[in-house]
Amino acid sequence: MYVPRHFAVEDRDALFGLIEARPFALMIMQLESGLEATHLPVILDRERGPHGTLRCHVAKANPVWKACDGNASALIVFGGQNAYISPDWYESEQQVPTWNYAAVHATGQPRILEDAAVIGVLDDLSAQFEEKLRPKQPWTSDKLPEDFYRGMRKGIVGLEMEIQSLQGKWKLSQNKKPADIAGAADALAALEGEDNAAVAAMMRKALG
Repeated sequence: MYVPRHFAVEDRDALFGLIEARPFALMIMQLESGLEATHLPVILDRERGPHGTLRCHVAKANPVWKACDGNASALIVFGGQNAYISPDWYESEQQVPTWNYAAVHATGQPRILEDAAVIGVLDDLSAQFEEKLRPKQPWTSDKLPEDFYRGMRKGIVGLEMEIQSLQGKWKLSQNKKPADIAGAADALAALEGEDNAAVAAMMRKALG
């Protein structure tokens, strides 16, 4: 990922925070048939490995798992909040439109998990998302008959990737004058939409 110095984020907690807030990721691998991109929810283990470890699962019918031998490289992309920025919002003249966003790229060499570890991935994934649905009683795999659950697991493959490199980019108009950033953030915050509000807040935070 191209990351100009003023957009680079290296704080591990900030990078992990985006991964946990936006865990639906894009995993890209090179297969014999060409590049393969897989969309999938991912769970982060912050303490496993120097840069954390990612766990997920894919359908057994998806050929990407056959390349996950612990040697082939993968890129997992996490897209954060993003928003269009109009040049009319800047105080300075002769500006052009742009797009502000946050993104994290994680690379590593994914490997296949045994069934016992797959159960842990599934339980941790569902717990992570069910927690956000409270006060609904969280769904757990205990609600499934064991034979049915075992049969369903035969249709998926669990994967684990220790992160070897972690790269973050927060493009928030940091290369603009403070008055330009503030004006764009105010205009963005006045619009509807969760992403607009989130990017505006991030721009204001970047002002310090």
